[in-house]
Amino acid sequence: MATEDPGVPSAQPPAALPAGERAAGERPAEAPVERSASGVRSLERAFELLEHLADAGGQLALTELAEVSGLPMPTIYRLMRTLVNRGYVRQGPSKRYALGPRLIRLGETSERLLGSWARPALAELVDEVGETANMALLEGDEAVYVAQVPSRHSMRMFTEVGRRVLPHCTGVGKALLAQLPEPMVREIIGRTGMPAYTPHTITDPAALLEELTRIRQRGYALDEQEQEIGVRCVAVPVTDTPALAAISVSGPHGRLTNEVIEEVVPIMRRAAGQLARRLSA
Repeated sequence: MATEDPGVPSAQPPAALPAGERAAGERPAEAPVERSASGVRSLERAFELLEHLADAGGQLALTELAEVSGLPMPTIYRLMRTLVNRGYVRQGPSKRYALGPRLIRLGETSERLLGSWARPALAELVDEVGETANMALLEGDEAVYVAQVPSRHSMRMFTEVGRRVLPHCTGVGKALLAQLPEPMVREIIGRTGMPAYTPHTITDPAALLEELTRIRQRGYALDEQEQEIGVRCVAVPVTDTPALAAISVSGPHGRLTNEVIEEVVPIMRRAAGQLARRLSA
């Protein structure tokens, strides 16, 4: 049986060191940097997948998600299962993934906040140009109005906030489409069709694509009584924002003349820039 050597002091627990110090040779405690970074990256990828679904009109198959995202299919499957379990994505009988109903509450709340942030800028625009001002976002394949400040004229245009319209026949809709690449525009109008609301509505895809090229060149879009007879609208994009956005000014065709539009467009561009800075901040 081993005995303790009386000449050798027994081991004693080390004395406590001041906070923040460590013994020589002792490795510092590892901060959970890698785990934290991995969690953040997974969150980024999940949001990217949701955005890819939205860009595609709300639905994609697993292989299509892999193609547009560049992520490995096992990673996509794991993230999508989490989103399905939380209700942000659903999977139908065809196994295609679609945006889920739980996003509706988030989107509606976000739109209300965005509208409240946009109204002061739209009110300033109405004060300067005298006509009704609107703001719209592209959601899926539709333009949705999120804010409006009406004109003070007794005869004025009114669009209900929350109203959804097809983008091919409105000023804001075309200003939104002009911010997208042509293949994506073709996909959208392929899904929605291009129904005619008035004799002036553009119903030919090639003609719409030509019109979008002109919009990109001149920097604004026009609704020439394309959705409603007697109503004219001019719209400009709101760039450098998290979502595709545009603002418009609408009024009676006889009041919103070409001369007035030439004066209004620079004012609208300035308002769009101010609004973009507010939203980005």
